[in-house]
Amino acid sequence: MDSAKSTVFDCNIIHLSRIHNRAGNITPVENNIHVPFAVKRVYYLYDIPGGESRAAHGHRNLEQFIVAASGSFDITVDDGVNKKTVQLNRPYLGLHIKPGIWRDISNFSSGAICLVLASELYNESDYIRDYVIFKEYKAQ
Repeated sequence: MDSAKSTVFDCNIIHLSRIHNRAGNITPVENNIHVPFAVKRVYYLYDIPGGESRAAHGHRNLEQFIVAASGSFDITVDDGVNKKTVQLNRPYLGLHIKPGIWRDISNFSSGAICLVLASELYNESDYIRDYVIFKEYKAQ
């Protein structure tokens, strides 16, 4: 799919499996099985001050799978026409964000850890950091 044509309706919550026993839970995450792409980079956001937001950008090619590894936060996805906000607050739920979607992460709880699995290595030229340019990209 041409990323300029992606919509917020292409971004979905994926329920990961949970294996439970007396010692606690484990959630496996495997490329192209639990996540709909091959993971090439993993990073996480933490110690976000109250009231701050993160991200506020889009990607031309990168897909992301975002999990609240601890705590909670909201992710607003925006396709230039529609917006939807999803709260992540369970480590077995992840939001799959397609390329061509603007994202903003906010309302971090105390101690929240935002785990991001990415389909590509870091590439600055893939980022769209200006919303006006993002809207122009989407209008192509």
